[in-house]
Amino acid sequence: MKNRILKILGIIVVIVILLQTVVMAASTSELEKRKNDNKEKINDAKEELNDVKEQKSGVQEEINDLDSQISDYQSQINELDSKINSLNAQIEESEKKLETAQTEYENNKELAEERLVVMQESGDTTYLDMLLTSSSITDFISNYYLASELAEADTELLDSIEKERQEIENAKAELESNKKELDNSKTSKQAASSKLSVLREEKNTQVAQLTEDEKAIQKQIDEITEANKEIDQQIKQAEAQINNNGGGSGAPAGAPSGSANLGNVSSSGFIYPVPSSYQKITTGLYYSSGAYHGAVDFGSGGINGQPIFAVAAGTVIISTRLNGSYGNYIIIKHDNGLYTLYAHGQDGSRTVSTGDRVSQGQQIMRVGSTGNSTGPHLHFEVRTSPGGYSNRVDPRRYLP
Repeated sequence: MKNRILKILGIIVVIVILLQTVVMAASTSELEKRKNDNKEKINDAKEELNDVKEQKSGVQEEINDLDSQISDYQSQINELDSKINSLNAQIEESEKKLETAQTEYENNKELAEERLVVMQESGDTTYLDMLLTSSSITDFISNYYLASELAEADTELLDSIEKERQEIENAKAELESNKKELDNSKTSKQAASSKLSVLREEKNTQVAQLTEDEKAIQKQIDEITEANKEIDQQIKQAEAQINNNGGGSGAPAGAPSGSANLGNVSSSGFIYPVPSSYQKITTGLYYSSGAYHGAVDFGSGGINGQPIFAVAAGTVIISTRLNGSYGNYIIIKHDNGLYTLYAHGQDGSRTVSTGDRVSQGQQIMRVGSTGNSTGPHLHFEVRTSPGGYSNRVDPRRYLP
């Protein structure tokens, strides 16, 4: 009777341990799902942040271009101001010359007209007086010649002064015309510069708004990152409890066709996660765009449906499916402290569960194209302790 009670108690203890393991496995799976959901949110936020930064950069370039145009207009305005000041000085000088020429012309004209009037009124009497008062014919001719020359000189002087006055007036009119044209050009450029200044202020306001958007998005990224740190800590605690409960179900989960030909084993103790015919890496640690991939892809033709093997013995800490991101994926914690992740497996092909113990070369899933995938391939990651997303390293360092 006593032995029977002990057996029953033993069975109850085993059931309790198993239930705790299942609960912890489910908890770990849920935590990992939340973490990967957060990872997608971070990626989306980073893309949005990059869009905002690119938009901000474009607006900043527009502002720089506007500043350049405004500076160019201001230089032209300053140059026009200098030319206008110079023309004003020339106009002022021309006005003084014109005034002097006009005064001289009026004075000389008045004197010449007086002499001509006197000579005209005197008429022939003047010539008779010259003849009668002349001592000789030679003296008469000389006197008459001098009078004629004087009248002609007065006329030439008036013509010369009139010509000079006209030239000064023409020069002044041309200067006034140039000044008006420069004033119009200056007004036009000042108007254009004012419009550009208004546009620059609008662009500066836009940049300020984009900067606030950047801060808001970055804050969102920081909050999600902090949440992931907490999830990583919870995963550690869940793993510790699984280990304390004996490492899950204990026995490796087998599959009839699940054993790989181990082949070469690396110094890290890893084998390839896919059959030998499909071990060509099609994408490395970085994408062709330069973005960080954090993994390697095996995607040779015909790989769809091929088995995926555990690269080393260890304990499954995640075996689940995400609608996006990794799709069907598995994370194994290995005895050497490293973690490996296998993603995009076919639906229904996962042969291990959270908490299972797996052996090296054991089939755990089949290659597919679930989640965020453009075609059948195996997304393979190696992570250092504590196995978080930020702990990804180059898998090629650990493969044969």
